[in-house]
Amino acid sequence: MEPKRIREGYLVKRGSMFNTWKPMWVVLLEDGIEFYKKKSDNSPKGMIPLKGSTLTSPCQDFGKRMFVFKITTTKQQDHFFQAAFLEERDAWVRDIKKAIKCIEGGQKFARKSTRRSIRLPETTDLGALYLSMKDTEKGVKELNLEKDKKIFNHCFTGNCVIDWLVSNQSVRNRQEGLVIASSLLNEGYLQPAGDLSKNAVDGTAENPFLDNPDAFYYFPDSGFFCEENSSDDDVILKEEFRGVIIKQGCLLKQGHRRKNWKVRKFILREDPAYLHYYDPAGGEDPLGTIRLRGCVVTSVESNPDGKKSEEENLFEIITADEVHYFLQAATPKERTEWIKAIQAAFRTGK
Repeated sequence: MEPKRIREGYLVKRGSMFNTWKPMWVVLLEDGIEFYKKKSDNSPKGMIPLKGSTLTSPCQDFGKRMFVFKITTTKQQDHFFQAAFLEERDAWVRDIKKAIKCIEGGQKFARKSTRRSIRLPETTDLGALYLSMKDTEKGVKELNLEKDKKIFNHCFTGNCVIDWLVSNQSVRNRQEGLVIASSLLNEGYLQPAGDLSKNAVDGTAENPFLDNPDAFYYFPDSGFFCEENSSDDDVILKEEFRGVIIKQGCLLKQGHRRKNWKVRKFILREDPAYLHYYDPAGGEDPLGTIRLRGCVVTSVESNPDGKKSEEENLFEIITADEVHYFLQAATPKERTEWIKAIQAAFRTGK
């Protein structure tokens, strides 16, 4: 029986021989980590056993290179991975730590069951409740909050969630609201943002959710992003970089000249609406900029030559200047999320 796939996606990995950083398709299994040169490859380029391994995060061995974590095997071999942004790194770290713990305890990897752990009533529909909370008019309001010189975009506080549950008559009191909010958190409908809420999740408290104005949370598909707040008020950014970051991550992009596909890190901003793409292995300046005002974005089932494509999850952006960009997501869900986020950005942005 093949090991269960727990998580997969693009990460940048440091080479063991030449110390170069290259994007890899990484798969976390119950007993190890496989990494592939391309997502479509049948055999991995390497495998890291997790039994007896230790994980270090954050790993600050490389100066300005952010969101790095390190896995050290029993043979004292170090493997370094870099995520595209903070929340992506934390998600990988949480699952890898849990996989290592399960191996040590002889257990199977499984997501926490909230109905057994906190006795959630069987009649409670967390999915329906989540959709109500995300309602743009009557749901929980997403805000841009500042704490410890960091700006948390598209998030909300713990006490606001409890306030909403009580006012919406989803619960009878705040204590019952804590139980429901903890269930939403454990099932992945809510995500912790900031040290206070993350420490509560990693702790041993009965309710990992905090009814606290300083505890921040976000919806997993909201485009949440945390960024450092510069103390230099005199810095004037170019117009295209002034917008709020609403989504980011790695996608495959087809080149305009050679028509080859390469992994790029994309950052989507709104108001003004721009999509920048970078070399995921490093570099602060973007390789290119896509102005989204007046653009068209749609999923495609054929390649740029008009033939049926063997590649899956393709979508196309056509700018107002009629420049075509072909991109590939890792899954159908990810493609849909990017298309919706881009559409929302150019509808509300300048």
